[in-house]
Amino acid sequence: MTQLYAISPREAAGMSTTELRENFLIERLFVAGDITLTYTHYDRMIVGGAQPGTAPLALPCPANLKVDYFLERRELGALNVGEPGQITVDGETYELDHQDCLYIGQGSRQVEFVSHDANKPAKYYLLSAPAHHAYPTTRLTRAEATPVEMGTLEAANQRTINKYIYAEGIQSCQLVMGLTQLKPGNVWNTMPAHVHDRRMEAYLYFNLAEGQRVLHLMGEPQETRPLWVSNEQAILSPPWSIHTGCGTGSYAFIWGMAGENREYTDMDAVAMTDLR
Repeated sequence: MTQLYAISPREAAGMSTTELRENFLIERLFVAGDITLTYTHYDRMIVGGAQPGTAPLALPCPANLKVDYFLERRELGALNVGEPGQITVDGETYELDHQDCLYIGQGSRQVEFVSHDANKPAKYYLLSAPAHHAYPTTRLTRAEATPVEMGTLEAANQRTINKYIYAEGIQSCQLVMGLTQLKPGNVWNTMPAHVHDRRMEAYLYFNLAEGQRVLHLMGEPQETRPLWVSNEQAILSPPWSIHTGCGTGSYAFIWGMAGENREYTDMDAVAMTDLR
């Protein structure tokens, strides 16, 4: 399991592009027949990807967690951005189609990820945060997610936000998770920008065509930095940073948070005129 340490805004302001990518961008999430995990010291979130092939993949327990099993003191959200598959949790099987989500509660001992067709694999995007209470393992399909329409065509940011794990949806200790799909012809996400000093966030950009990119903007509102992001790469967003992007083509992204609360609307807006 890779580790990424927390970076202060003063440090980030002086970083080169290479240093920014090394500290905030997870470039390789999905590896055929494997599970990748990155431990970030922002609210101790773990970001990962599972892409099973012909054989199931068991959720490992990295030695540096110092526990007997991965979810002994954690909770996990898994959202499928690939083809149909299933996840087995302590002997119970949950079918997950494209963009279906499974919340796995603290205390679950055995978790296995499966693809129905190894040639068209499932790709499970994983987010895990520390947990202090065992909420039930719950599946929510894309059709069952709570949709919110936001943005305008004039601002090129029309989008549908599907909320899965949040205060009024799947219950969790601190994990919040959802998916945003841009409307055709729209390119901007999460604009106007905001920060939320009470929790970190992670973005997975996906459904981006070959050769296309998302220009992701991070940093303090008056000290912004750009990162060019490819398909199925993830960005870590510290509590002090804005997190917004503009695509060169159609795309979607999964957002996930951990921190002081699970209120989706807890954000501190930044005026367009204040961005630098």
